[in-house]
Amino acid sequence: MALFNVRVYGLLISDRNEILISDEQEYGYQFTKFPGGGLELGEGLIDGLKREFLEECNAEIDVLNHFYTTDFYVKSAFNDSQIISVYYIVKNLQPLQLNFKTKVFDFDGTGKVLQAFRWVPLTDLKVSDVTFPIDQYVVKLLNEKQ
Repeated sequence: MALFNVRVYGLLISDRNEILISDEQEYGYQFTKFPGGGLELGEGLIDGLKREFLEECNAEIDVLNHFYTTDFYVKSAFNDSQIISVYYIVKNLQPLQLNFKTKVFDFDGTGKVLQAFRWVPLTDLKVSDVTFPIDQYVVKLLNEKQ
């Protein structure tokens, strides 16, 4: 049976015109993406995104507006599901209390699941800064809007 995998991500842009990205290590892979993740059964998109930001960033967010929804086929990098990703512009409701990094994959500690956050100036953001095809397409869209 073919499955759909619905993902929801937040594009958090700071007052300094920097975007938050997440370096992660999981399933034996290292990858860079926007904060967010998989929608859980019975959960709406915005509730799922707010949950993901609480889990990943320990931050409450406000969802400002829809930015993009996948409109082309993408197979998951981890299984045989088809990925559908929804991206929203978000803002944090309080200052983020994260240990921001400047180097890629600069994780604290060890383990099977690791995560680190970086700010990247929007003017410097490149397709190669993120791993997955849908995120890369979103970077192109962000660059076109500048």
